[in-house]
Amino acid sequence: MNQTLNACAQHLQLPLSQQQYALLEQYGEMVWQKKEMLNLTSVADKEEIFSRHICDSLQAAAYVAQNFPSEAQGADAGSGAGYIGLTCAVALPDCKITLIESLQRRCAFLNWAVMTLGLRNVKVLNRRLGQGGNFQFDFVTERAMGKLTDILPLCAGSLKKGGLFIAYQGETPDEPAPALLEKCAVLALERKPYTLTDGKTRFLAPFKRM
Repeated sequence: MNQTLNACAQHLQLPLSQQQYALLEQYGEMVWQKKEMLNLTSVADKEEIFSRHICDSLQAAAYVAQNFPSEAQGADAGSGAGYIGLTCAVALPDCKITLIESLQRRCAFLNWAVMTLGLRNVKVLNRRLGQGGNFQFDFVTERAMGKLTDILPLCAGSLKKGGLFIAYQGETPDEPAPALLEKCAVLALERKPYTLTDGKTRFLAPFKRM
């Protein structure tokens, strides 16, 4: 068992079975295998995939587990290598997860990962969020898509009433203007700080659709 993943999940009080740990480790190996071909990550050490990406993604999985019933429907916007979406799908097997990614070659990787890992609670959409589709998710996650002011309207518009947009923020979080929050019909909830192995403080910034 990967000790970094184990320590992170225990710290988050996120119960994972041996099979779930094995799936996350297998996923990390797949990212390492394809990272240069598909530009999935810049890490030079395979262990960083777990400490920097998958542990980061477990933060969202734990937050979802604390705020939604097990059968919630969620989406990972701008999914990329699928770090948040696939990690949530493994950690929360009763949730249904949609990976939304605009690049076809990354969608091919995501579909390969879903098939190889045997995940039946995931589907992949090759499109940009906001371009077609009448989405109504319980939660939407996002990391590194760009400025929050640009992303918030798209993600908020894909939520059910009462749903949460969970944005990843760095050491200096964005502060959306009250007018934008009103326009998007969302309420900014208390940010959740956390740290990874590098010691830097990051935040989950949740917004509730009113």
